[in-house]
Amino acid sequence: MVNVKKLDIQYGFNFDNSYLKLPPIFHQKQKPTTVSNPNIVLFNDVFAASLGLNTDVVKKQGGQFLTGNLLMNGSEPIAQAYAGHQFGHFNILGDGRAILLGEHITPNKQRVDIQLKGAGRTPYSRSGDGRAALGPMLREYIMSEAMHALGIATTRSLAVATTGEPVYREAPYPGAVLTRIAASHIRVGTFQFAAATQNQQQLQALTDYTIHRHFPEVANTDNPPLELLKRVIDLQALLIAKWMHVGFIHGVMNTDNMSICGETIDYGPCAFMNSYHPETVFSSIDTNGRYSFGNQPNIAHWNLIRLAESLLPLIHESEEQSIAMVTACLQEFPNQFFAYWLADMRKKLGIFNQEDEDIKLAEDLLMHMQKNKSDFTNTFRALAQKSAESTALYQDAGFKNWLTLWKARLSRQNETFADSIVLMQSVNPAVIPRNHLVEEALDAAVSNNDMSPLHKLLSVLSNPYAALDHSSKYTQPPALLFDEQYKTFCGT
Repeated sequence: MVNVKKLDIQYGFNFDNSYLKLPPIFHQKQKPTTVSNPNIVLFNDVFAASLGLNTDVVKKQGGQFLTGNLLMNGSEPIAQAYAGHQFGHFNILGDGRAILLGEHITPNKQRVDIQLKGAGRTPYSRSGDGRAALGPMLREYIMSEAMHALGIATTRSLAVATTGEPVYREAPYPGAVLTRIAASHIRVGTFQFAAATQNQQQLQALTDYTIHRHFPEVANTDNPPLELLKRVIDLQALLIAKWMHVGFIHGVMNTDNMSICGETIDYGPCAFMNSYHPETVFSSIDTNGRYSFGNQPNIAHWNLIRLAESLLPLIHESEEQSIAMVTACLQEFPNQFFAYWLADMRKKLGIFNQEDEDIKLAEDLLMHMQKNKSDFTNTFRALAQKSAESTALYQDAGFKNWLTLWKARLSRQNETFADSIVLMQSVNPAVIPRNHLVEEALDAAVSNNDMSPLHKLLSVLSNPYAALDHSSKYTQPPALLFDEQYKTFCGT
């Protein structure tokens, strides 16, 4: 392997790598594998500027750095170790094709991880080549930036760079590296890994580090590990509720894909739902629907139980008492999730105050949508645009009755109908990254070297709640046959 050299050009990166202070079992030093012809094909200018980077310099000369050929001063690349329950089965894992370059301190003193995905083999690669294909890297860029625009906590994408080398899957594809930015890459699976070592000092070190980095407010409480668990439970309840409000299906909610700090992470076989049905699945490997749209709250709860199990030795010296304490916390997750879900569902329906019947009103709408195979996004947006009568759903007598009840509900609050419309338009997106549009953009980029459809899609998705006159191309779902045949894969 060619020796990686330090790069002295002033990009604006400001590294301070605190994760390296953890016991060495949590990481291994690993330089990226060099590539033959690095070239940035997609760069997030606005985001780069917010990070305090010199965008012009990075875009012009950063291909070498953003593929791992060269390292910035202060970068100390590592691969992180973690474990995970994958479809319910426990495995010891780790970064198999991702390398953490280090932690960057932004101008507003925020600490973020800078990671390269597809940067070559690591000690955790097992039989993999450590590389990534262009299509999946572009896909994560689209999805993560769309989620950010939707106001949902997520990792971000800084850039995608091609390597000039093919990667071999079922066929050869252009190789690429994604630069991912995250509040951190500490996962539920990281705690599972620490617990699996059966070394309480190492588990304590990870817990202390996580609290210091993400939850410093709990450091001086009576039981910091228990308070950490409570914070993570709350963040996950909020995150999953947000997913459910835009029809997002993660597709592979393994514990190693669940961020401690409440960000959406690892966009593998993810997708957005068109026709509403709680059992919707697109992932090619989720044959039993474990990670279906409607099951996501249950899986988040299951994953949190695994986190609680990992923390048991630190919460109380008596295992019995420790179990009782975490059980009390975990039992609150369904209520916390439902409270977040209902609060935003009221907003989606233009409701400002609270009535007991709001739950039935929301659930009845979803029932009518499921019965009529209505588009999830467009149904809510039609309500926000006072155009529900123009939808196919309006032909259903049950929905007509629901509409009457909904309007009566809005009349029982101090705010005007116009106020409700403004509220609804602020939380019901007009556009989402619909699966057929994503595939169209990726095919053009990968097969025809044409990035224009992808750039146009990103532009449309950057302002999803705006009442713009979008072409029907970006607002209409595909034919039902498309979704019935559509499958996503774990390419990222």
